[in-house]
Parts: sequence; C-alpha cells; structure tokens
Amino acid sequence: MTERKSILLINPWIYDFAAYDFWVKPLGLLYIASFLRKNGYEVDFIDCLDPRHPEMKNETHITLPRRKPSGHGKYPKESIPKPEPLKDIPRRYNRYGITPQIFRKAITCRKQPDLVIITSMMTYWYPGVFEVIQMVRDMTPGVPIILGGNYVTLCPEHASRSEADFTISGEGERHIPKLLKETLGKDPSFMPDFNDLDSYPYPALDLISYKDQFPLLTSRGCPYRCSYCASHLINSSFRRRDPFKVVDEITFWNKYFGIRHFSFYDDALLVNPEEMVIPMLREIIRRQLSCQFHCPNGLHLREVTEEIGSLMFHAGFRTIRFGFETANAKRQTETGGKVNNEDIRKAVIHLKKAGYQTGEIGVYLLCGLPGQTASEVCEAIHYVLSCGAKPIIAEYSPIPGTALWDASVQASPYNIAEEPIYQNNSLLPCQGEQLTLEMYRELKLLTRASCFEA
Repeated sequence: MTERKSILLINPWIYDFAAYDFWVKPLGLLYIASFLRKNGYEVDFIDCLDPRHPEMKNETHITLPRRKPSGHGKYPKESIPKPEPLKDIPRRYNRYGITPQIFRKAITCRKQPDLVIITSMMTYWYPGVFEVIQMVRDMTPGVPIILGGNYVTLCPEHASRSEADFTISGEGERHIPKLLKETLGKDPSFMPDFNDLDSYPYPALDLISYKDQFPLLTSRGCPYRCSYCASHLINSSFRRRDPFKVVDEITFWNKYFGIRHFSFYDDALLVNPEEMVIPMLREIIRRQLSCQFHCPNGLHLREVTEEIGSLMFHAGFRTIRFGFETANAKRQTETGGKVNNEDIRKAVIHLKKAGYQTGEIGVYLLCGLPGQTASEVCEAIHYVLSCGAKPIIAEYSPIPGTALWDASVQASPYNIAEEPIYQNNSLLPCQGEQLTLEMYRELKLLTRASCFEA
C-alpha cells in the first residue's frame, strides 16, 4: 500500500506592538485542511497562536493571560527586538503566541512532511511569517513551502522575498490543486464548486486544540466597495450560502463538539436580509439552539429594522459591532456611501426596543484616514453617544490596492508603499498635524470616559 503524503499546515505568530484575540481562528487554513483530507492527504497542524498550548505552562518567563468563557482574550506574549524600520518607535514589540522552543519541538516530534502550507494575515505581521518560514526551511530541508493568505494577496511582490517556494494570492482552494500536482505529482480527486460555498466540506475544527468558540462564514466577499476595505481584493466575488445549511453547521458543531459560542466574520451578514440573516435567525430560534453569537466585524447599520433587531436578540447575538466610520456626511459618501447619520439613529432605536443596552451596541469609528482631523473623530464620538450607542475607535490601516491607497501613500510620513511594516495601524500611519498620536490618545480616553458615564 502506498503511504499517504503528509502536509503540514502552520498558522504563524503575530509580531506587533499589540494584539488581542477577538474570536480569531485560522478559518481559511482549516478549510484548506478539510479540502486536503477529502483528497486523501494526511494533514497535520501547528498553531503558533494557540493561547492554551499545554506546554506554555512550562515557560515560566511568560505570564499566561486569562481567557474569557466566550472564547476571546489576550494572547501569551514575549518581548522581542524591534525590526530595523521600527527601532525609533518608543513602544515594546512582542511575539504573540507559543515560544520558538515549543514550535521547534512541534516540528521535530512530527515525521517530516512532504509539503508545508503557511498562511498569513495582516501585511505588517510578515516578520513572524518570515521567521516561521526560516525555521521550517532549516528544520525540514528540501520540503516545498507554500505561503498564502492576506499578506501575499495584498503585497505579492514583498511576499516574494520570503523563502517560500510558492506564493499564492486570493482564495487558496483555487490554487492549491495546481500546486499539489506540481509539488506532489497528484491531481485532486475532489473539487468543490467555487460558486457554491455549501459544496465545501466543513473546516477541520478537530485540528484546533482549544474549542472554546468557532468562526462561521455565511458568505465570501462583499457587494460594497468601501474605499478603505480590501474584501473585494481578497475574495473573487460576493457569494452566499444557504441560510438553513449555515444553521445545520451550527447545529453540527454544537451537537458533536459542544461548542456554544460562534463568531461571524462575514463582510455583509445583514445585506439583503431576506436572503440570509432573517431566515437564518428564524431557524436558529425555531431549533432552540442554546448558543451565543458574536459579530466582531462591522455589521451594516442601514439594514437594521425592528424585526432584525428582535430576531438577533432572541437568537442569542450577544456581541454586536457596527461599521459607521464617521459622522461627516461628505466622507461617508467618499468612502462608499453605505451608511448615513439617520441610519444609526434608526438602528439604535430598533436594537434598544429589542432589548440591547447602550454598552452592548458597539459602533466603529475610523481614526487616521488621510486628511482626517481630530475634530471630525471627536464629533463622531459625540454623535454616536447622542444616539445611545458605544463608540469604538478603529485605527485606520492603509491597504494596498484599495481606493484610498494612493491618498494614504501621499499622506503618510512613513514609506508605506515599500515597507508593509509601516502599514501597522498602531503607528497611525497617515497621521498629520490635524490628527497626531497625542490627539489620538486623547480621543481614545474620550470614548472610555464617555462610555463609563453612559
């Protein structure tokens, strides 16, 4: 009998000034894992961001943070030297996740794989990606390495400087078959219908050691083209699943894995609600699923009606966040026109009638857009508060290929076009005289003080 080929999947470290686990899981990589299994490959997985790795308790120099029961919380972290471009930034730079010693042991304890696939997230987290690639290269010489994910999609030229043998942009399932043929000499026997998301096998959740919560996707892509967002660059088109099959998946994870907390990372969960969210919510309620749902991505305020607010509350949606970005009407139009000031007022009325409290209705406000002033952000904070919601500042990160990219390059004091590490939102990379880091800190304090008073 021919021995099955082995493929190792790796979710790399985060290297940054700050990082927090808002219900994050490497969902794309887990979909790839299930696709590989359907094609007969033996799949293994190393999660460098595992916040509950059993061997971390032996790393006495690292304090293990407490986790929230709902599945979010801080990552373990270790201070490391700053990369050369950040050497003058007066902040501590960290590696988030397991230690390199644990990672090396995880590699040596496994049989040598025939192929390694590594994912990536934010463009400015690439130093952690590069270190993983280097360590894998040193410890498994001759094994092909594939690098994919958001960083590769948005910064393909920069990603080509890594020591990966292959880099793939966009949705990995579309490119993996060709690379499997090229690296392992085998065509896949199973292929999903890329236009039918329900033809994809469920992601390989069993590979995750900490099953406190699980992310769900009801769609890929977004019908909007907001000037600051990269959804249309990362996804080939806007496609949706059958809402009843989404509830089937929730029921499956709940019944067989005991998962009660789920997070939605869709870019357009509420858009055209009669197609997706209304039937999905009604079915969750009908099945009496004892689950709680969290939406850390910005939901669309314009779609919130009295019915949707009530359905969300009774279905168990506990963490709700909405994208508002700014109260400035001109900038609302310039950034995409998906929301206006009246939309938030109406939405909050419906949500409060459903049973949500002020502190539970989180509204994201972008801070640090090219040409944005501190007074604009301040006015937006007060407007959100006047509507009865909780303002949350979201620092703007310039993304290559988006409509705001050229303006960001012109506005930034950093060389964001050549060095992705400067795209880090912690730097407020498009700061200027009208919105400095000091002003930003005062705005952050304003949101906290105002919410406390509310």
